[in-house]
Amino acid sequence: MNELLFVIVPPLVAAAEPMATILRALVQFLNIYLVLLIIRVLLSWFPGISWYNQPFATLSQLTDPYLNLFRSLIPPLGGMDFSPILAFLILQVAAQVLASL
Repeated sequence: MNELLFVIVPPLVAAAEPMATILRALVQFLNIYLVLLIIRVLLSWFPGISWYNQPFATLSQLTDPYLNLFRSLIPPLGGMDFSPILAFLILQVAAQVLASL
């Protein structure tokens, strides 16, 4: 009976390892994306930056689709765009939930 347990248990443990690796990679991706979002928001404070030149165009192409989701929900108030706050919050919650799995 004990021999049968050793035969069954390792495949179950081995099957969980790729999923854990995928979750860690996804959490790492979300953390890197969060840093890109922070850089994008900080650079938006400088009006002289041309978002059509590299590397700013690439940064804009990577981050604006996600930010635009929240810009449609929260309009600018008094010339200030508060939508990145919600975008950061959602991204951090998602990363924490995935990290806890």
